Amino acid sequence: MGESMTWVQALVLGLVQGLTEFLPISSSAHLRIVSAVFFGDDAGASFTAVTQLGTEAAVLVYFAKDIGRIVQAWFRGVADKARRGLDYQIGWYVIIATIPIGVLGFLFKDQIRTGARNLWLVSFMLIAFALVIALGEYYGRKERPLEQLTTRDGLVMGFAQCLALVPGVSRSGATSTAGLFLGLEREAAVRFSFLLAIPAVTASGLFSLPDAFEPAGEGLNASGPQLLVATLLAFVVGYASVAWLLRFVARHSLDWFVGYRIVLGLTIMGLLAGGVVSAT
Repeated sequence: MGESMTWVQALVLGLVQGLTEFLPISSSAHLRIVSAVFFGDDAGASFTAVTQLGTEAAVLVYFAKDIGRIVQAWFRGVADKARRGLDYQIGWYVIIATIPIGVLGFLFKDQIRTGARNLWLVSFMLIAFALVIALGEYYGRKERPLEQLTTRDGLVMGFAQCLALVPGVSRSGATSTAGLFLGLEREAAVRFSFLLAIPAVTASGLFSLPDAFEPAGEGLNASGPQLLVATLLAFVVGYASVAWLLRFVARHSLDWFVGYRIVLGLTIMGLLAGGVVSAT
């Protein structure tokens, strides 16, 4: 069992979660790195999953109109074939794309909490997946709008989301990059990536709520009030982060994040090699 979390740790980690959840730089890697480098411990998989509920609430609020429209269209389309438009199809794509991560997340939840949080693995994945994002930017045609989304796109992006179970990959990075490889416009890929994250992250956070108060894995143990405040902070910062990223990708490539990921990964490897931080 880990030691108790302090308020400073809870606030810093909540802030990190909000800032990094939606950027293609891996929030789980950042929480793992910040807690190891500055606090000499691991924030823990449960703290990570519960504070993700804050950032997920930010997406729900930001996309509330879209989500309401898609849910209504899905129910109307199920009842009446004549009313099956784009929103009905997107509803199905999100459902289909959520199945792979739901199954794998459930099967491998214990490995995700322990071995997958090794800092050598995290730093390696930061660099390796940065190169995948760069390839997506380079080879992706970026010409298909959201209106041209297909079942295949949904499935491929759904399987790509499973890569996010490994800290250091990044959920939004994996799904957005898959969208680029499929020829989607950058903004369309990122927007669908956000919609796709909603069921998976919400389920993961709710599933981890009991563990957060009786942590099953290693790491710092947060109290109820600390979890609540960290989650609220993650919500506020996460909302600003979503709004910023959607504006950013409309004009800039994801290559900006590629450089950052590589520098961060190499820095952590240097700290690990020098014995400054421990890998586990």
